[in-house]
Amino acid sequence: MIWEFIQKNWRYGIEILILSIGIYQIYRAFKATRGARILVGLMVILLVLTALLQLFKFQVISFIVTRGLLVLLIALPVIFQPEIRTALARVGSSRWLDWLLRNDRRQIVFLESLEQAVMALSKKRIGALFAIERNIALKAQQETGVTLSADFTPELAMSIFFPKSPLHDGAVILADEKLIAAACVLPVSQKELSDRSIGLRHRAAIGLTEETDAVCVVVSEETGSISLCSDGHIERNLSSEDFSERMEDIFLNNNSNDEKSVSEELGAEDDVADAGDGDLDADSEVSGDERNVGG
Repeated sequence: MIWEFIQKNWRYGIEILILSIGIYQIYRAFKATRGARILVGLMVILLVLTALLQLFKFQVISFIVTRGLLVLLIALPVIFQPEIRTALARVGSSRWLDWLLRNDRRQIVFLESLEQAVMALSKKRIGALFAIERNIALKAQQETGVTLSADFTPELAMSIFFPKSPLHDGAVILADEKLIAAACVLPVSQKELSDRSIGLRHRAAIGLTEETDAVCVVVSEETGSISLCSDGHIERNLSSEDFSERMEDIFLNNNSNDEKSVSEELGAEDDVADAGDGDLDADSEVSGDERNVGG
């Protein structure tokens, strides 16, 4: 009995679910906006007019309202333009869409913001140290500072590293295109460096990249020069173009390289498996020949 009911009416359930999701998304888009009051006002007017028309059977007013609704449908995109743009922006920046696009768009925007921040700090000769988390979590370093979990912007980075700021002394940890923590303490490299002019910020950046797969960006307070650290190695005095190219190589091109290496490894394993199958076939042929000779 229940199964027959489900077979006959399952489409209605899907329709109700789709309508519920649509109404909820409209509510989210208009919630706490000026357009919400306009939408509520229009709904009240329509409900009142509908009730009056059904109650008193006003034919002329009914004709005018019907034609007016057609004009209103055309005017709605104009009236609610800001809310519609916000809703479309939310759809475009949703997590599932970012997952489909492999997060490349978000990473490009993040790298551009980071480059702007680094160039601005370098121009004003404000010392800075950024630690960008990759596969190995920087939870231990994050706990030594102040947790922020804020969207990264060049203005935020400038305000943190401003010499009078209470958070300027230490490193900023970046993860998932966000500024996770500030004023963090990083492990200092213990190896001897040939260049004695390397300061504490640079040694801390080298030390972190020796222990983790993080990438560190250092801006010198004395000269404004830009340095990049990865895998325990440091690249100093990078220009704007060099810095941008290196960051793209590390964070954007690495994904495609990893995929290629994985596919190559899988191909190599298949070749080995094929070779093993060939050896087994050869051994079976030899054993068959030996049996024939023995017979």
